[in-house]
Amino acid sequence: MSHATPLEVYRQMQEAVLREDGATLLPAELLADDIVVETPFSPPGMRRYEGREAWLAFYASRPLPFRFEEFREITTLATADPEVLVVEYELTGTVTTTGLAGSAAFIAILRVRDGRILLWREYQDVMAITQALSLRPEDLGGGA
Repeated sequence: MSHATPLEVYRQMQEAVLREDGATLLPAELLADDIVVETPFSPPGMRRYEGREAWLAFYASRPLPFRFEEFREITTLATADPEVLVVEYELTGTVTTTGLAGSAAFIAILRVRDGRILLWREYQDVMAITQALSLRPEDLGGGA
């Protein structure tokens, strides 16, 4: 039985991000049951989620107030570990509550096994995101 490679899973994620059907940044069908999602530069309480259900529950509780329009791939690096891919990209889109356009840069480490994401560790340009949403960093507040 063949499974999608990390690059193929990343490409599927790119497509999902640009769908306008309310897709999450990490769609459920691509997530391992025991996925770990880490965003070390996020506000406290929003930096680590363990398990698909925890990630989906968080995401459902905070719908994204923007529509992504472009997923600009900057760099994609395979590693010596066949399960791991390092990616740098920029997302551009429109804030749905204000109509303002914005963009932000990201670097992520993706670990895929059996065609499912086991680890998504993403380093985000939090200030660009905050500015696009017209928020102060403290407005993002911590969750679980």
